[in-house]
Amino acid sequence: MRKISLLAVVAVVAACETTTQREPIAVNYPTTKKVDTVDTYFGTDVKDPFRWLEDDRSPETEAWVKEQNATTFGYLDQIPFREDLKNRLEKLWNYEKVGSPFKEGKYIYFYKNDGLQNQYVVYRKQVGGWEEVFLDPNTFSEDGTTSLMGLSFTKDGSKAAYLISEGGSDWRKGIVIDAETREVVEDTLVDIKFSGISWKGNDGFFYSSYDKPEGSELSAKTDQHKVYYHKLGTPQSTDKVVFGATPEEKHRYVGASVSEDEQFLFISAATSTSGNKLFLKDLTQPDGPLIPIVNDTESDTYVIDNEGSKLFLVTNRNAPNKKVVVVDASTPTPDNWKDLIPETENVLTVGTGGGYFFAEYMVDALSKVLQYDYEGNLVREVKLPGLGSANGFGGKKDEKVFYFSFTNYNTPSSSYKFNVENGEYKPHWSPEIDFNPENYESKQVFYTSKDGTKVPMMITYKKGLELNGKNPTILYGYGGFNISLTPSFSIVNAVWMEQGGVYAVPNLRGGGEYGKKWHIAGTKQQKQNVFDDFIAAAEYLIENKYTSKEYLAIRGGSNGGLLVGATMTQRPDLMQVALPAVGVLDMLRYHTFTAGAGWAYDYGTSEESEEMFNYLKGYSPLHNIKEGTSYPATLVTTGDHDDRVVPAHSFKFAAELQENQAGDSPTLIRIETNAGHGAGTPVSKTIEQYADIFGFTLFNMGYDKLPNQAVLKEFKD
Repeated sequence: MRKISLLAVVAVVAACETTTQREPIAVNYPTTKKVDTVDTYFGTDVKDPFRWLEDDRSPETEAWVKEQNATTFGYLDQIPFREDLKNRLEKLWNYEKVGSPFKEGKYIYFYKNDGLQNQYVVYRKQVGGWEEVFLDPNTFSEDGTTSLMGLSFTKDGSKAAYLISEGGSDWRKGIVIDAETREVVEDTLVDIKFSGISWKGNDGFFYSSYDKPEGSELSAKTDQHKVYYHKLGTPQSTDKVVFGATPEEKHRYVGASVSEDEQFLFISAATSTSGNKLFLKDLTQPDGPLIPIVNDTESDTYVIDNEGSKLFLVTNRNAPNKKVVVVDASTPTPDNWKDLIPETENVLTVGTGGGYFFAEYMVDALSKVLQYDYEGNLVREVKLPGLGSANGFGGKKDEKVFYFSFTNYNTPSSSYKFNVENGEYKPHWSPEIDFNPENYESKQVFYTSKDGTKVPMMITYKKGLELNGKNPTILYGYGGFNISLTPSFSIVNAVWMEQGGVYAVPNLRGGGEYGKKWHIAGTKQQKQNVFDDFIAAAEYLIENKYTSKEYLAIRGGSNGGLLVGATMTQRPDLMQVALPAVGVLDMLRYHTFTAGAGWAYDYGTSEESEEMFNYLKGYSPLHNIKEGTSYPATLVTTGDHDDRVVPAHSFKFAAELQENQAGDSPTLIRIETNAGHGAGTPVSKTIEQYADIFGFTLFNMGYDKLPNQAVLKEFKD
């Protein structure tokens, strides 16, 4: 057992200039066994002494998890204001939350949470009628860890199929019900993954899954994704493979969707997380072929609607910021496309509803919505309630009224009832919450990264913030997979800001905020740009006295966990606290687990070339922990059932960090049991997680009470 002494918050100077001192916290790390595992890449030997932790279901790993959690919670239990944080999170969280309504058959459906329910409940009502519970996922399991992860209705609304996740797993079960009576009408379908449900009439539906992997269901590699058709009244074992049966042509991500008029089936097939082939099948010809629309993976292209044989597609083919094109289904290939809504300087996302297109543009990560008719004529700009993120512009073609939501970093999400013909909208629902947005403000700044690139960042905080370098600050980032971080309200961030905290979110390269070029600039051998952007964001916050090293925490999850891991190993001097969550931390082996090989578009792999291996090894967080280095206080978080970014990443990183940490800062790992990558996590678990994360962060910034009631403490050796 290795023992370190953590001197946490030892001195406070009171008004009478007397000093009090508290005993340091001792952390006894469990001993982590090392093995002589060595991999050779292009003549270079790489040791992997904690490889045994990849066996996530072994008794040894299970024992290690218990020991690490005992150490972590033994530390967290001693944070004096941890319970205060949990109580405040519960109090602020306890308000009614209602999603935007949607129409299916004769009912209006909506999601609602009364306050602290672990899972949202699906309600419905008829026009002028009483609301009733349609599905209550809180009844799916005693501990609230089984969640609703998808719900799809037949066109007439008479039947529905829904997907559930158990313990946070990406593997789903499918349940078919009579929508009127809510009675189950089929045996439960199993082993559905990365899939929606798309009905074909009332007789059956399409879904996607992988061949069941050999070895551990949690970490075994999944390669061959397939589209199946399930006919009601038949066993799942007889479901027909519609696409993906050819072993020599593997696609890791395939999906099927049926057009609203049920004339066409569209199938998207991708080998990685970016770029897809696209096919159509005329469902009026049961024996007809699958016809290629796009037969390469050089673009992201999807069908958004059709009028008879006229297809409308959104694509970034020869248009990095995306555009809408139109083509006839009889000759659907790119050489026949005609521009309908041309590309602009801003990134486009398109919804359809009421016979119109709703083009949402990201202007420096903020929403702007334009309404077009099906001839490509601009109808109007929809003036949004403010600067932030709009979602949900869309509905069925015959609906002239639908609902959209609006939010930003200091405004809780509210919904609005929108009339497609005159463009007018009115508030439908807004929350009653113990938080006053008027007391907070968001500011967008542009800072310069290492190579001169201008990067936007939103900084949100309580009005009247003093720029004295002593504000506790969380710098949150992602920077990958063409994903855009747009403003949205978060209860946990509200609690952070209540305590005088600053919440900063830069739009790093690798994301999708400025289109495909911005994404590509943060991939493969340009991945260092992402870390440089994040480091420059931290330096901006420090230089402009929002915070300082002693009061800065960096946080990110999944690909953002990689971001935190790379940043803290490259610049351990830059921050006080590091919070990598469910992170991709072993860049030499990530592609050997579950669907990890599909991330190669962004990362490359250690096997493809010596140059790529050296680049990955140069920033891989696991492989860049240096003996004798003082790393920031680190709380690694993961779930023991994460089958997307397997927990072995976090396990090995934490073990390596514990062995090599030279300073007095704690290196802990918090492993949530019966939990996955994050989606569907019960509210009760989420509150506990953030009480621990914020408690750990503030404690290691030098607080012994919550900042809104305490005098700042200083670290002393």
